[in-house]
Amino acid sequence: MAFKFIALFALVAAASAGILPAAQVYHAAPAVATYAAPAAVVKTIAPVAQHVITKAAEEYDPHPQYKYAYDVQDALSGDSKSQVEERDGDVVRGEYSLVDADGYKRTVQYTADPINGFNAVVNREPLVKAVAAPVAHYAAPAVVKTVAPAYHTYAAPAPVAHYGPVVAYHH
Repeated sequence: MAFKFIALFALVAAASAGILPAAQVYHAAPAVATYAAPAAVVKTIAPVAQHVITKAAEEYDPHPQYKYAYDVQDALSGDSKSQVEERDGDVVRGEYSLVDADGYKRTVQYTADPINGFNAVVNREPLVKAVAAPVAHYAAPAVVKTVAPAYHTYAAPAPVAHYGPVVAYHH
């Protein structure tokens, strides 16, 4: 109960509190001192004649030609890919192949020339011949006979009185 009175008095004290006037205080403005940075010294350097580097003219081949090929067969990681390409002038022909994640080998044959542009033909073929799926034999589960458990009922025990009226009267 004492805590209720303390809470009530605290509430009344907070409600009756007023605004306390603040004293007005004046201060002098702070003194500002400015300093100028020293003037920068500018030094000029007389230009020196330098040799102008010019790009060497590249040799132009009007009929470029190249051929290259590579083949990767990694049994450890299963990586299998290859590529062959050749260029004769403005015509490029090539072929590359790789094994996709789904087990198919993808082979792309392509040509590129200034008249027809880039053309590619893609072939996909399985690496392994399709094997017939094994026949699943269904065996019915064995029938298990279950017998309901026997329930035993118990009778409530007869009440036993440890006290009672005296049956026999003695005269």
